[in-house]
Amino acid sequence: MMAPRQGGSGSRHGRDRRAAVVQAYGGRARFTGQAPEAAVVGGGLAGIAAATGLAERGVRVTLYESEPELGGRLAGWPTRLADGSNVTMSRGFHAFFRQYYNLRGLLRRVDPGGDSLTPLPDYPLRHSSGLHDSFARVPRTPPLSALGFVALSPTFGLRDLARMSPRAALPLLDVRVPEVYEQLDGVSAHDFLARIRFPEAAHHLAFEVFSRSFFADPRELSAAELVLMFHIYFLGSSEGLLFDVPAEPFPTALWDPLRGYLESHGVSVRTSTPVRQVRPQPDGGLNVTTDQDTARCDALVLALDCAGLRQVVASSPELGDADWRARIDRLRTAPPFLVSRLWLDRPVAPGRPGFLGTSGYGPLDNVSVLDRWEGEAARWARRTGGSVLELHAYAVSPDADRGAIQAEAVRQLHRVYPETSRARVVDERHEWRADCPMFPVGGYQDRPGVHSPDPAVTVAGDLVRTGLPVALMERAVTSGFLAANAHLERWGVRGQTLWTVPRTGRSLPLRGLAALGG
Repeated sequence: MMAPRQGGSGSRHGRDRRAAVVQAYGGRARFTGQAPEAAVVGGGLAGIAAATGLAERGVRVTLYESEPELGGRLAGWPTRLADGSNVTMSRGFHAFFRQYYNLRGLLRRVDPGGDSLTPLPDYPLRHSSGLHDSFARVPRTPPLSALGFVALSPTFGLRDLARMSPRAALPLLDVRVPEVYEQLDGVSAHDFLARIRFPEAAHHLAFEVFSRSFFADPRELSAAELVLMFHIYFLGSSEGLLFDVPAEPFPTALWDPLRGYLESHGVSVRTSTPVRQVRPQPDGGLNVTTDQDTARCDALVLALDCAGLRQVVASSPELGDADWRARIDRLRTAPPFLVSRLWLDRPVAPGRPGFLGTSGYGPLDNVSVLDRWEGEAARWARRTGGSVLELHAYAVSPDADRGAIQAEAVRQLHRVYPETSRARVVDERHEWRADCPMFPVGGYQDRPGVHSPDPAVTVAGDLVRTGLPVALMERAVTSGFLAANAHLERWGVRGQTLWTVPRTGRSLPLRGLAALGG
């Protein structure tokens, strides 16, 4: 894989004009005649991206997914409400930020015009103390984006700015990837902000948005991941914190069309089919065993969450080497999180935003009013005169009383939107999950890269080290394409060209200041 370079024609397609291109191996355009067979284990974003990258080049692909539906942590499934309505439940709200170039490239396969996504106008934040913050008016071009954030945020006063430690904050000004992990992976996000003497109110209201994106307590999260997020959204990109959301439930907007696209390229999609074991073969291929059968493949992409990857590797003793297997075994999963969806018999107040980040409201981390932007929810609300709300609670203690957390999240909703306390709950669903990767202090070196000790095996997912400035859903998709590219390069076939925000800070004056702390 070649290093990213700046610029290029990508700006014509809606990317930041300073976006960096990651060139793949050139090679021939695609396979003709007999093509190799690849198995992709995991049907989330990473697995779908890997299957797409391989199948578009003529590789014969089988995609295995243990759940009944594709989508991984963005999956959705049908459910019937007490009023007889057939609706879709999912794993919760996800923001599709404008910097997610490779994710958007994947979606353009089935939605060239971007009609499946709809923009939300702001990323508003609210603290229980009464403080409000917003990113709608923050300039998008660095370094004005960071300066505007400070100037416009009510959490930064002159006294707060005077207390801050400029020298300790210098790493924020010129983030370099992957060097940021060498610099800050040994520090927690909480301790890094304390070292800067970042205002406490801003810490809770703004930076906690980033740490909570990883479903983690800031005391447990690597500061490198926090600082990388600051780079992606502020000083490395002019896209800002603007984002879109699917205009319909995930299966309708994303997974049904993408499944059709994969199948049109010859991919065999096998849902409800967990892979139990992988055995390398003397000829360089691999045998993939499910509950139904064992099939041979020439290449394998493991696009699983931490628990799934650990399980497959543990049950496949011939896979990889001792060091790689030990590092996989040490992967950690973030604490449990809750997604509660409420169908209410009356609307919320007209001015309520489609999404609101919250802090200081007990376990409640955000509130979404789905009928503001999701078609299915809007149709239900129009028909019944009600509203559809979703509550998230992240990084919940594994020992917590889950019923009590659910009840407290609803009680806090009544504080945030008092009109909901008078509403009758037509129906409700509560989803508890604990399958997001944990990025603990000092854990970067333990995370697998795309390549494994066996050239026929690659790894993909948001847990993977890519060496690129990507995170969350974009890291999953990028790693999936990189995993496919690694196999294509072995076979002399052209891979997928990728894009990222720049790998270094884009403001020369700020980079000069950052050098003072070197």
